[in-house]
Amino acid sequence: MQRIRIRYAKRGPLRFTSHRDFARAFERALRRAGVPVAFSQGFTPHPKISYASAAPTGVASEAEYLEIGLQAPVDPSALRAALDAALSPGLDVLDAVEARGGSLADRIQASHWRVELPGVDPDVLRQAVAEFQAAPEVLVERMTKQGRRRFDARNAVNHIGVVDPTEAPSGVMGIPCAILDLVVRQVTPSVRPDDVLSGLRVVADLELPAPPRATRLAQGTLTAQGEIVDPLEADRDEAAIGER
Repeated sequence: MQRIRIRYAKRGPLRFTSHRDFARAFERALRRAGVPVAFSQGFTPHPKISYASAAPTGVASEAEYLEIGLQAPVDPSALRAALDAALSPGLDVLDAVEARGGSLADRIQASHWRVELPGVDPDVLRQAVAEFQAAPEVLVERMTKQGRRRFDARNAVNHIGVVDPTEAPSGVMGIPCAILDLVVRQVTPSVRPDDVLSGLRVVADLELPAPPRATRLAQGTLTAQGEIVDPLEADRDEAAIGER
């Protein structure tokens, strides 16, 4: 009857929620909110929910997306409010729109990240970034479901820079905190912020004295100017055309 696309956030301690745990929590929220969710056919029916490019466990995000199928039409704004109230604080439903065609996954071409590096001097990071940019390729390794894979972390990076000190926190008790600003294209295998940090270690021997804190700020369609467009904008535009 209807498909709804949702943007949600993982904040604070809830960034350690795994994708599987979030899926369970979201299904419970659907039941609490009385959402008329549609189910698949077969012996073990499942709610019709599809996720698009979920963030890794331990990573905060302001731009996670999913789509649900419904048995009956609902008002997207009312659905957003009901689901947000049914989820724990830190798992926050930010937006909901009616799907107007196309694939949600096809609209996610890149992600914008902010990575805080406690204990790293911004000038040291700036030099490491310069060496990363100058390299024709930066090979890193990561364990995947298919085993250990070696791939180029440089090619997927559309933008990499260091946040200006006037826009960054000064750190705790005088300890520096450099902040990496990163836009990464969707490729196979996927390149994550920790892969880029591994690349910085490869090309510039950048060592991290403390665990990094990554936050996904946005994901969506990548324009020629390097900007990221919210994947729900196309649905809003088509809805506005239909109302004229």
